[in-house]
Amino acid sequence: MAIIEVVKFDGPGDVFAWKYPNEELGTWTQLIVNESQEAILFKGGRALDSFLAGRHTLSTANIPFLQEIVNLPFGGRSPFTAEVWYVNKLHALDVKWGTATPLQLQDPKYQIIVSVRSFGQFGLQIEDARKFLLKLIGKIPLFDKDAMIRHFRGVLMMNIKELISSYLVFKKISILEINAYMSEISKHVEERIQPIFAEFGIRILNFFIDSINIPDDDPATVRLKEALAKRAEMDILGYTYQQERTFDTLEGAAKNEGSGSANVMGAGIGLGMGFGIGGAMGNQVSGLAGQMNVGGGYNKACPRCQTMNRQDAQFCISCGHNYAAAPSAEEVACSNCGKTFPVGAKFCLHCGDPNNACEKCGADNPEGATQCAKCGQAIGGVACRQCGTKVSDPAAKFCPNCGTSMALKCGNCQHEVKPGQKFCLECGTKLIE
Repeated sequence: MAIIEVVKFDGPGDVFAWKYPNEELGTWTQLIVNESQEAILFKGGRALDSFLAGRHTLSTANIPFLQEIVNLPFGGRSPFTAEVWYVNKLHALDVKWGTATPLQLQDPKYQIIVSVRSFGQFGLQIEDARKFLLKLIGKIPLFDKDAMIRHFRGVLMMNIKELISSYLVFKKISILEINAYMSEISKHVEERIQPIFAEFGIRILNFFIDSINIPDDDPATVRLKEALAKRAEMDILGYTYQQERTFDTLEGAAKNEGSGSANVMGAGIGLGMGFGIGGAMGNQVSGLAGQMNVGGGYNKACPRCQTMNRQDAQFCISCGHNYAAAPSAEEVACSNCGKTFPVGAKFCLHCGDPNNACEKCGADNPEGATQCAKCGQAIGGVACRQCGTKVSDPAAKFCPNCGTSMALKCGNCQHEVKPGQKFCLECGTKLIE
């Protein structure tokens, strides 16, 4: 077999390592190494001599390690067998990567499961040709960009999945906001994988994450985007989701010809109480029911609060007074002049005496009366020491307005005493002058 005269490699730039196909060499062979290349001689699986850019004549002077193994003689043309590997040390900046399948992550802000995809690119350079060949190549005659991606895809995907997940979980960032952190995530991924690639003689250059996105047809993401768009619309218009639901309910009830005003009122007040807008909404719905005037006129006055109700109403729409539980005559007699005036009036129409109505039977009683002259029900009661509210029930232990205890106590020993008692039965202290 003829001895090779010239050895060189002019292959494509995406090839990182290439083995010269013929191993029959000899001294005085011309070894040509281009810029950004490095050639290494192998013998018996061992990396011996390396050559940088330039033209090299293989001789006993420049292949000392091979000389030790083969024992080449000095002078003349000496044949020998050895492998020549070329390593391309150019900067490859267009190595692309991407997630083969979407990542299933839980959004920490909205607590929904979303599918996330990511892709980008990075650059690399063979920094240590000897280490690269010994650890990666083996018996492969050619190692290009596709082989590089196949070998390191698992390392890339493991770190990318871990870092994206950690940013979502530990920094409480929604998946809809994570694009603002891509530069920071890219830097962290590069720092994480740099030592791994360095073990194989490779240096990572400019790792980039081009996009972290969600599939357009993901149902959870579609609902989330719709909800956020709706919230933005309500913020612009100046109302909340609960108010919008209340308005929709009232609008639907108003359009339903079969519904009465009582149903509309009940629905409105129920929603108002449930959503924290009971007072204002209750008044609005009451007014609405009065304006609709469905099923009869509002001309029945409540004897307690004077609010006008429908003729067939059983309860007052304002204070809840039960018409059926406390029926009363149309008029009552004045305790001062004896003439009658309408039930619920605050003053007598004839003499102007205030109406001191009994809560049980509605009869008028004189000012200062403590007991109803008609039914015997207690009137007025004892004033609360804290807020001054009249408590008519003599058995009441606490004020219904402020909760203060109504029990009378001795100022000396704090023992409970009865109304009108002159001396404390416990310590004998005088109570009333």
